[in-house]
Amino acid sequence: MSNVNLNPDFLFEVSWEVCNKVGGIHTVIASKAPIVAGAMGDNYITIGPDFSQDSVNPEFSEDNSLMAAWRESLYNQGVRVRIGRWNIEGRPIAILIDFKSFFSQKDTILSKLWEDYKVDSLSGQWDYVEPVLFGYAAGVVIASYAETMCTPSQKVVAHFHEWMASAGSLYLHKYAPYVATLFTTHATVMGRCIAGNRLPLYNDLLKFNADELARQFNVMAKHSLEKSAAAHSDAFLTVSEITANECRYLIGREVTRITPNGFDNGFVPRGEELAAKRSAARKKLIEVAEASWGVELNNPLIVATSGRYEYRNKGIDVFLESLKQLASSSLDRDVLAVVAVPAANIGMRQDLAQHLENKESAIDPAQKRWLTHNLESEAWDMVSQSIEGSILSTSASRVKVLFVPTYLNGNDGIFNMPYYDVLAGVDLTVFASYYEPWGYTPLESVAYGVPTVTTTLAGFGLWVANHSNRAGVDVVRRDDYNEREVVFQITEIMKRYLTMSEAQYEATREAAMELSNTAVWKKLYNEYKRAYEEAIENSISRTNRVLIDGGNRGEQINFVRQQLTSNRPQWHRLMVEKGIPERLKPLEELSRNLWWCWTPGAQELFEAADKELWVKVDRNPIALLDKISAQRYEEILADKAFLKKMDEVYKQFCDYMSEKPSPEHAKVAYFSMEYGLHSSLKIYSGGLGILAGDYLKEASDRNVPMVAVGLLYRYGYFTQRLSAQGAQEATYEAQNFFKLPISPVRDELGNWVTTQVALPGRNLTARVWKCQVGRTDLFLLDADYEANLDEDRQVTYYLYGGDWENRLKQEILLGVGGIRALVKMGIKQEVYHCNEGHAAFINIERIRNLIARKRLSFSEAMEVVRSSSLFTTHTPVPAGHDAFPESMIRQYMSHYPDVLGITWDQFINLGKTNPSDPNEKFSMSVLACNLSQEVNGVSWLHGEVSKDILGNMWPGYFKNELHIGYVTNGVHFPTWVASNLRKLYAKYFGKAFEGHTYNIPEWQNVHKIDDKELWSERMFLKERLIKTIRKRFSDPTQVRLQSPRQMVQVTESIKPEVLTIGFARRFATYKRAHLLFTNLERLSALVNNKERPVQFIFAGKAHPNDKPGQDLIKRIVEVSAMPEFVGKIVFLQNYDMELARRMVQGVDVWLNTPTRPLEASGTSGEKCVMNGVMQFSVLDGWWVEGYKEGAGWMLPMERTYADQRFQDELDAEMIYNTIEEQIVPLYYDRAEDGVPHRWVNAVKKCVADIASNFTTNRMLIDYEERFYNKLAQRKKLMLDKNYIMARQIAAWKRKVSAAWDNIVIRDVKRAEIESEAMYVGKKYHFELTIDLAGLQKEDIGAELVVATQIEAGQAANVVETRRLEIVASDDKSVTLALDYAPEHTGMFDVALRVFPVNDNLEHRMDFALVKWA
Repeated sequence: MSNVNLNPDFLFEVSWEVCNKVGGIHTVIASKAPIVAGAMGDNYITIGPDFSQDSVNPEFSEDNSLMAAWRESLYNQGVRVRIGRWNIEGRPIAILIDFKSFFSQKDTILSKLWEDYKVDSLSGQWDYVEPVLFGYAAGVVIASYAETMCTPSQKVVAHFHEWMASAGSLYLHKYAPYVATLFTTHATVMGRCIAGNRLPLYNDLLKFNADELARQFNVMAKHSLEKSAAAHSDAFLTVSEITANECRYLIGREVTRITPNGFDNGFVPRGEELAAKRSAARKKLIEVAEASWGVELNNPLIVATSGRYEYRNKGIDVFLESLKQLASSSLDRDVLAVVAVPAANIGMRQDLAQHLENKESAIDPAQKRWLTHNLESEAWDMVSQSIEGSILSTSASRVKVLFVPTYLNGNDGIFNMPYYDVLAGVDLTVFASYYEPWGYTPLESVAYGVPTVTTTLAGFGLWVANHSNRAGVDVVRRDDYNEREVVFQITEIMKRYLTMSEAQYEATREAAMELSNTAVWKKLYNEYKRAYEEAIENSISRTNRVLIDGGNRGEQINFVRQQLTSNRPQWHRLMVEKGIPERLKPLEELSRNLWWCWTPGAQELFEAADKELWVKVDRNPIALLDKISAQRYEEILADKAFLKKMDEVYKQFCDYMSEKPSPEHAKVAYFSMEYGLHSSLKIYSGGLGILAGDYLKEASDRNVPMVAVGLLYRYGYFTQRLSAQGAQEATYEAQNFFKLPISPVRDELGNWVTTQVALPGRNLTARVWKCQVGRTDLFLLDADYEANLDEDRQVTYYLYGGDWENRLKQEILLGVGGIRALVKMGIKQEVYHCNEGHAAFINIERIRNLIARKRLSFSEAMEVVRSSSLFTTHTPVPAGHDAFPESMIRQYMSHYPDVLGITWDQFINLGKTNPSDPNEKFSMSVLACNLSQEVNGVSWLHGEVSKDILGNMWPGYFKNELHIGYVTNGVHFPTWVASNLRKLYAKYFGKAFEGHTYNIPEWQNVHKIDDKELWSERMFLKERLIKTIRKRFSDPTQVRLQSPRQMVQVTESIKPEVLTIGFARRFATYKRAHLLFTNLERLSALVNNKERPVQFIFAGKAHPNDKPGQDLIKRIVEVSAMPEFVGKIVFLQNYDMELARRMVQGVDVWLNTPTRPLEASGTSGEKCVMNGVMQFSVLDGWWVEGYKEGAGWMLPMERTYADQRFQDELDAEMIYNTIEEQIVPLYYDRAEDGVPHRWVNAVKKCVADIASNFTTNRMLIDYEERFYNKLAQRKKLMLDKNYIMARQIAAWKRKVSAAWDNIVIRDVKRAEIESEAMYVGKKYHFELTIDLAGLQKEDIGAELVVATQIEAGQAANVVETRRLEIVASDDKSVTLALDYAPEHTGMFDVALRVFPVNDNLEHRMDFALVKWA
């Protein structure tokens, strides 16, 4: 074997810390990489986890050109990676793996580890599972690379660091055995655990049963994995003799080789540059200390410790005790001690940051002077508790401590200098380690010329001890039991440095630097090279193969395979178009703004251009202008009347667009999953989308400065076709985006604006399009283009299509990507309106922005975001609210908590009502409620239902106390009213429905219209509907019938003079379309009555996954094909906006029969009433408020039966009775002139009293008055004076929350109400005393809650609350009392409720802590 070259051809280095600085291993690999990359070039590849898909990772630069074909093959295997360069010297290739794509295989992977290697993963939590999945994924990646990119004769080595990556070595051992594996443990799991639990690691090492202790400390999974990796790797390495000894006794394997950690000191500044950095750092450290402590420090000795927060293992406890001993000595010089160890913090100290910016700004005396940042749980922090109450906390001490519990990344808010720059300003570092397998921090220290103190229990300390010249390093002997001796020695060393002359100190600094030069990688890398050779040699022996340099038959096989495979072609789509004559350019501009679709003059203009073609292109003006022939354009140019009309319409448009919005309107950003604007733009499915589309049009008409965000779907919602038997067939037709009224958004350089969101292992990029809805801009995100993988392009294929995982991707793109798109375009709004829970991630992203850009803490940012957020729910049933399993949320959003500065539990609980329930799904509606100041339903009744559904989010309050409001939906009058009626109304109403605010009293003028004139217009609309039906049923491409005879029967039987009842909507079971068919005999009598017949028109779609809904459609089609119903009951397929418009304008009665109270609003009926079509509906949704006797019909709101089948049967009978006894007689009651005057009077009342109140004009005004204006005002308050109110509220909530569990209610005095009645007008005394637990008396309030008598199983109905007033207080408690005088008789229940009080809260649900006395 000695004659064979054993140098690796490819080397993979795998670690949790590649491009991810956590601790010393990052420094090991990053500092060694330039040497390796210099020797191996791009055959050296580093692999790490991808944690920053959603934010910029400064250490990583993605390069999509690297290994593109191989990366595509990985994607096809379900492995998500990003490939690029590690931004360190040498810039090695880095592959970042998003291991979250393996979450679904978790159980299988863990089972295989047990079956193959007996790795016991039973006790493993997520901090074990995630690294296992990462390591496993790394193994898959390396195996794929070796198979795809390497020849059989090339030597591939994979080096795995620490147990977090070690699953990869086990994967390769089994599935890619020719890959040589190395496993380095830098610190054993059990060694760290034993030391951390204060057991005598070194003295008792021989006595420990590692497996038993692993079970005891619940780290069996990690320990078991580490043991297996050590046993099955081709080379097992460690970094020092200390760890080698641990491995011998705790893992049971001798190491193959010790590879000391080297150092690349090329990045260390020298000479004047280092002197300048040292001067700047000393100045900053002293400035911060003087500001925080309020003292002046005179040339202090600056001593520091840093690294990971392991209080005992890193010797932080010993360092603090040494400082206390030093402070107790007689000192002639100040000492500034810096403890720089990242801990759980909630942001910088605001008072300190403000003072550093402006010396006039005072330091808060209540703050702990030694802290630079606020700790999340100060009471549990060991460093802070060690200082608290000791000599180090006193102003008299000459030793001043600064505890810096954050990463010094240059952006911490106080120092704003990276760690190495701060290190340069330190005089001495102390690392009193008890457990330190190597120790990079002291090595970094000496490299910067900072003398250091280490111990014999650090690998670095032992290494230094073998050097003769170590003047810059003090190595203190440490063992299991000599802490006091170590404290004394470190104290003496610090005293020595205090008395050093400048010359002595400079000589010591030089010695420290010189020592660091002996630890460089150039000298130590040879140990790794030998280890790689040993691993290759062992792998050759293990696989029993012969290694031959040069070609072999495998190369010929590879050559043939290469000929038979190819990467995919990269297609790029282009569009060739013809131009439009210059004189007709206004037509093009008009076609690109949807203003035309609710402006009759513009519609008539396009129709006049080519009437027949206008119908063929489904009234899409862009398609129309594209298809008009050159000859027809010539004819139009010669048509003076057309040109005059065009100029008039264009002027009207320009005048409309040029009007400036009033500053009194709040600026709103509106987010919705769908928008129904016109049938040519298929980005809607039903009522939610139509409502959103109408809303944007109204915002334009009222000139409210609103922008909207949605998704641009390639296929949108499905096209419906029915078989002759009524089976629904869903087909999806691709939209040509360049033939739609949308245009690409360009930046100032002309580039197409895009937005990105992170998905597992890659970024999803979406292009931004703009749809102009009059004066309102709608921005649509489109993922279907070449920059994305095929599977990612499908994210915006279908509206409500795909599985729940695809739905989550869509909602991430809409919420996160939508906010990022607005930010990228520089659009800043005051209020953010989330239309349904789909868009709830908008507020997560807004919080992230505030944290990143304004340096707010999470709680502060949340206050700002909540203050300007409105959530509208449209869903009347709990099951209708989108909710995702926690595992799925973790897979896609596990990186967010770190970015937000919160824990995973805190993040996931934002979407849960019961944090203690691990099986509860993450609800988008709960998330939206938690992050929105205001919440509303879409009708009065739906607001009440929403309180029931969402009320358990605020368990201390009852339904009628909740802040959930309502705004009843409306419809856009110009879009839905028929053009002939619009002209008629204009003739009599004047400007009642023009301008920014409709003049509702003017609508009463409908009564001035002559009955005959109104009836004539109504009959025109009805005849148009009948013509549409006949045309559809005459076209075999639109309707499938059982025979041509059936077609003739339908077209001849359907008649305009017959009473026509319409039913069209989404077919879900709760809509109860079947009610009419419960008694076919009675229905037959209705439709076949020769004197007064009735005909029914049905239309609607059922979701492709809704089998019961599809069965309803099938049943209606079956009934309509029965001989007695042919042409009298008709089902129209492919219900869309154009057909909806024909139906709501053309029928006589609109039937709506939902199960109470499952109709949130129901806007189809609102569209009908403005066209003089009367509503017959269950009192549900909007009809509860809209119904007026004599202007429509209703089924009662109250249920008669609990059993739904009985209720359905009763409602069906009431429908038949109402039609037979009320509707039919009224319709057919004709005068001699043939006009049904009583019917027409009912129509007039319907328009005047109902329609006028259910427009989007009224709806938008309601939103402004009830929500937008006050949200904009509150946001302004939040932003004022650098977010001072948000900071104050967040701080107050933290304070109250920390104390709340310790608040005790005692000495409760209630009026004697159990045994005797209370009397109206008489006063009754209630009193309670509360232990404040450190709060102020003003922080706590109490009230008497009075509810009507609560029966078993019923919710409380609160009728009044009365506040108790403060009557006595001291430092620890407060007494509140109330003399209550009842005002009403009856049976009531009363209780005393205690709650936090802050006048800056918008409502109680903002901070709903409650205690009951």
